[in-house]
Amino acid sequence: MAINRPVGIIGGTGLTKLSELEILSKEADRNRWGEPSDALVKGVLGEQPVVFLARHGNPHRIPPHRVNYRANLQALYDAGVRTVVGVNAVGGIHPAMGPAHVVIPHQLIDYTWGRASTFFEDDLEEVTHIDFTHPYDHDGRTLLIESAEALGLEFSDFGVYGATQGPRLETAAEIRRLEQDGCDLVGMTGMPEAVLAAELGMRYVCLGLVVNWAAGKSDHIITMDEIEAAIEQGMTGVKHILERSMAKLGELEPLSTVS
Repeated sequence: MAINRPVGIIGGTGLTKLSELEILSKEADRNRWGEPSDALVKGVLGEQPVVFLARHGNPHRIPPHRVNYRANLQALYDAGVRTVVGVNAVGGIHPAMGPAHVVIPHQLIDYTWGRASTFFEDDLEEVTHIDFTHPYDHDGRTLLIESAEALGLEFSDFGVYGATQGPRLETAAEIRRLEQDGCDLVGMTGMPEAVLAAELGMRYVCLGLVVNWAAGKSDHIITMDEIEAAIEQGMTGVKHILERSMAKLGELEPLSTVS
């Protein structure tokens, strides 16, 4: 039986490891962009080769604005990954997207600043612009949606992800602004991860877990107890979607051979 190309999983808050992953090796992989957040965990999920990377390190120690996104994506690419699932903990803005709700977003708006957000900035032979009309891969999103439907999970197959700087949470006024801009979700790690994957020619999809109502969307302040409870309640569904979709994600043809 042909072995599928490895699928990359970048785990965020609440997903620093996959207990179902049969680990074959752990490899530190420094590259021209520096040190990734953690060692690449290479293994098998079901029969599908997987490369797992904890976005914030394990234990969770790197804040969103200090993640070395370029080193992370380059390390996955160098490991043979051409399809990446970014798992993100997010705040819910849309009224249907409350705590523990799973979302497979279709668009994003970038409000971050000062982050190293491109591979194309120094020692260039020519200026490079990439198309970023659709930041999330259509085929990859379809497979995640089909898996969530087959599992009978409550989830949303749409969502505009607003990426903010962090590490602080947003003000109620900022959330009103994001809502007016059309955002359904708010998070701190959606960019530049998505665009760096696109620059490398990788398929990239986001699998979001709402861990709290965004600021001003509930009658109480946001607490870590609330976030941890939502993670505990909703992360099982996220893991089941990953498990069910992995093999088909591994069958997707690479988009390009960018090096």
